[in-house]
Amino acid sequence: MEGEHKDFEVDISPEAKEKSAGASPPVEGDESVGKDKRVTAKELKKKFEEKEEEAKALYDRLLRTQAEFENYKKRMVKEKNDVMRYANEELLKEILPTVDNLEMAIKHARETDHTESILEGVEIVLKQLHKGLERFGVRGFISMGEKFDPTRHEAVVQVESSEHEPNTIIAESQKGYFLHDRLLRPALVTVSKVPNSEIEEG
Repeated sequence: MEGEHKDFEVDISPEAKEKSAGASPPVEGDESVGKDKRVTAKELKKKFEEKEEEAKALYDRLLRTQAEFENYKKRMVKEKNDVMRYANEELLKEILPTVDNLEMAIKHARETDHTESILEGVEIVLKQLHKGLERFGVRGFISMGEKFDPTRHEAVVQVESSEHEPNTIIAESQKGYFLHDRLLRPALVTVSKVPNSEIEEG
């Protein structure tokens, strides 16, 4: 019927009161939530731009480092080639005077019959050459009368001998040399062995 008023029920239970108190109605013009989102996006964009600039700087630095490394490799290759090409320069300078003296000795030998003086001159030149080689760590070693040592000697022939102990070096066809503590060239030697007659008698 018109005019009748319906009674409204209001929930005044403690739970309803608590829910009502906790929910604050939005205030007109309150843009704090949206503003926080806009500030965060702006900061992210700024950080992204900073990282982008940093990455660009690192990439440029990487390119420069790579270019420097390539130049360094080229320089090292050139220096290595130069070292290999001119490594014996000082040694050759030391030997050249000996070559000069040998040429003079040959010229003198053609102009005179004094073989004794020529021999003395060649011996002087040889001493000079050995002295120059010693400056660079090259030294010869004695093999005659020594026991055969395969780390220093190379046997070109074996000769039966009852006057020498077996494996004794009784002749040297080419002198051996060391370069500092490394074998530069083995000595070519003749080595004694027990005569077959003694082996048969034994």
